[in-house]
Amino acid sequence: MTLFTLAPTQVVDLAVSLVLGLIMFGIGLSLTVNDVTRIFRYPRAFFSALGAQMLGLPVIAFVINLIAPLTPELKVGFIILAASPGGATAGFLTYLWRGNVALSLSITSVNSFLTLFSIPVVVNLGLLVFHGHGTDLHLPFWETVKHIFFITIIPASIGVLVRRHYPHFADMVSKPAKYVMLVLLAMVFLIKMFAGESYGGAGLGWSDFQQITPVALIQNASCLFFGYFFMRYMGLPHPSRLTAAMESGVQNTTLAFLIASNLLGNQEMVKPALVYSMFSFWTACIFAIVTNRIASGKR
Repeated sequence: MTLFTLAPTQVVDLAVSLVLGLIMFGIGLSLTVNDVTRIFRYPRAFFSALGAQMLGLPVIAFVINLIAPLTPELKVGFIILAASPGGATAGFLTYLWRGNVALSLSITSVNSFLTLFSIPVVVNLGLLVFHGHGTDLHLPFWETVKHIFFITIIPASIGVLVRRHYPHFADMVSKPAKYVMLVLLAMVFLIKMFAGESYGGAGLGWSDFQQITPVALIQNASCLFFGYFFMRYMGLPHPSRLTAAMESGVQNTTLAFLIASNLLGNQEMVKPALVYSMFSFWTACIFAIVTNRIASGKR
């Protein structure tokens, strides 16, 4: 089978996988051994932020969607989103708004591995809760682990190895690569958002935006505030709080696309991630501006 014999939906799903793999390679290019050793030097900040992501976000999503007036497919879409934390965009925002970049990179490197196992568990629980016992729809555990492993861990590991052996090349490539990835990611988003389902899109309509946006905004705000104030409760400084907020409120929507579209084959479940991706970057920026001003005023 060649690229020319693939159906349009298969081409788009393949593009999502390739873009996610390239993003993880770019993240790998920015990681060093020091990023890993920081985990052991500052364990409280790391484990607090990681716990907020891996445990707190799914709980928030389940609570919100138990009362949200949405279809079961859309509710599962929000659970998939909560199970896909952090990513390259969260790291970029942490850098942009003067958060703890080392903490962000450490979280990204570890949760890329942990989500191999957490995503099948959380998503299958979401399917069970919102679809009921009678559904035939499920996310096969080891198939999902294998799929995500080849698209996240392997590209990121290659990036780390390239940086270790060819640091000058990594420095030269990593900066323009961010812009290339941004363009590719935008293209995938646009196709998923506006193309019909027969062409690999989610077939988003105006009624979808009206239905999904309020819930998406509530989940996004809840995750941002939870990440920040949980770190405050743990007695950590503002840069670490801001990092946890960015990592919690800006989900890895590309990974959510992969799970909903490629692994579950359900375009309806892709819609929450698409709507969420339209504003989560900007709400995170507003949140960072406000909290930075408040923090600077207290110094």
